Amino acid sequence: MQAFSIVVVALLVVGCTPYKLDVQQGNIVTQAMLAKLQPGMTRNQVRFALGTPLVMDPFHSERWDYVYHLAKQGVVVEQRRIVVVFKDDRLLRIEGEGIPPAKTGAAQADVKADTPAAAPQEKPQEKPQEKPQEKP
Repeated sequence: MQAFSIVVVALLVVGCTPYKLDVQQGNIVTQAMLAKLQPGMTRNQVRFALGTPLVMDPFHSERWDYVYHLAKQGVVVEQRRIVVVFKDDRLLRIEGEGIPPAKTGAAQADVKADTPAAAPQEKPQEKPQEKPQEKP
């Protein structure tokens, strides 16, 4: 009977451990989506390329914020923020993390990249294989 009690108590203690869900919030904006943007695009064209922005501030109507947040087991793993700025209902510039300036027309449209795009990972260098020595 005492062994049964110990098993029941152990199961209750294990069952009380909180499980934390992975939480993904916001807009996922990829490099391919950003590459489609060109200076001078209309709001509808930008919305088609990136999707509906997470934040459309009524006090700053010329600015759209695309925010992405991923938390796993209660720890923030990834957080990104892209800001799209318009002037006269045309795309003026893009600000945020991971923007490749060459693809978004940085020179023409005053694009500000806060953090450079991730560099491609280098391939590990292979060691030259030794030739088996011939026996005389």
